Amino acid sequence: MWADADRLRAFTNLVLGLSALWIVWNGLNYAVHLPQFALRAVALTAAPGHITAAQLRTVTAQVHGNFFTVDLQRTRQALERLPWVRRASVRRKFPWTLEIELEEHIALARWNQSDLVNTHGEVFHADTDEPLPAFSGEAHNALLVAQAYGEMNQLLAPLQRQVARVVLSPRMAWQIELDDGLQLALGREATSERLARFVRVYPSSQAAMPRVRRIDLRYRDGFAVANS
Repeated sequence: MWADADRLRAFTNLVLGLSALWIVWNGLNYAVHLPQFALRAVALTAAPGHITAAQLRTVTAQVHGNFFTVDLQRTRQALERLPWVRRASVRRKFPWTLEIELEEHIALARWNQSDLVNTHGEVFHADTDEPLPAFSGEAHNALLVAQAYGEMNQLLAPLQRQVARVVLSPRMAWQIELDDGLQLALGREATSERLARFVRVYPSSQAAMPRVRRIDLRYRDGFAVANS
């Protein structure tokens, strides 16, 4: 090979090229680890509502690396494990800042006493003292219950009543409790039609049944009432 000028030239160019790449690589590796690029600040795009500064400090204290080497995905995942964080976005902001954008859960109701459900119908675990309606059901039906809650409140608007509790049984039977304590059994079918019929009839019937606690709407042409 040494007597072949073309092959020798090609080999020399290859060695020189690899050497140049090695030099560039090491130069870049040195540059990205310079102390000038150490992370010095964390910036939030908006002030959080439920997430505390202590919780954020706990996460950011575990961030390793500098502006170039920090693991953005790992940081995002750590933020999304905080109780009130629905989604997180983490970006680099040259030359030494991490910019964090947080989307917080907006609690719609309590879910099965121990959890919460947000306005997207997603169940999450967090603590709150907010006065919220109560939902009960199986976890995979959370979105269905959240949507039904909004629709029922719209139907009840003429009575100036709101839903305080929604129960969806494993057999998909609905029961609700209004903010005045009145319980309505809606059953499994035609629940919107039954509730709409109740809204039409109840004002004219209210005087005749002042102490009613429960109304069963699962009848074709009327409803049954109970005082307890």
